[in-house]
Amino acid sequence: MMRQRIPVIAAKSRLSVMDTFFISHGSPTLSIDESLPARGFLQAWQAKVFSQRPNSILVISAHWDTDFPSVNVVQRNDTIHDFYGFPKQMYDLKYPAPGAPELAKRVKDLLKASGIKHVNEDRKRGLDHGAWVPLMLMYPEADIPVCQLSVQMHHTGTYHYNIGKALAPLKEEGVLIIGSGSATHNLRALQFESSSISSWALEFDNWLKDALLEGR
Repeated sequence: MMRQRIPVIAAKSRLSVMDTFFISHGSPTLSIDESLPARGFLQAWQAKVFSQRPNSILVISAHWDTDFPSVNVVQRNDTIHDFYGFPKQMYDLKYPAPGAPELAKRVKDLLKASGIKHVNEDRKRGLDHGAWVPLMLMYPEADIPVCQLSVQMHHTGTYHYNIGKALAPLKEEGVLIIGSGSATHNLRALQFESSSISSWALEFDNWLKDALLEGR
């Protein structure tokens, strides 16, 4: 019996450490551009980063902003092409991952138990590019149930931090939690012809790196 239990305990230990990630997915062209280093990183995800197969995936994408937290409750996720002016082949890409209605209900229950009074259910929305672009590289088979949770840009970082705390029990339930967006994002300030990095972006990147390394 001990020999049977040891691997299970080890698996739970690994899961509790390696279950929550933030993916800075960059441009939607990540879906087709073989020259982007992040593409190779995500394609090697199962082999080099997270070998354990989750039973479901929760994605909190910066591309879904709502007044109140919302979860998508669907049986099969549509692929939302929420970007404009890109190559046609990108609009032909599909990531038909199954929905995760049971996970959506669990997320809703956890958030309401934490004191959030309004948590909405969206029964039509699929996956925006903040979810399906990285997932199609990480899990190309599209066979793991996926649920999305929206963000509330009018609220503070502390508010979203507390949402994360409320969702922490999912880590012990085989759910891979992914935050998706970009460390910095200001298309109006982006200069494609320039190789320099804006000072505000560099300052925030450095602050973020130091905060993570120091465990703040």
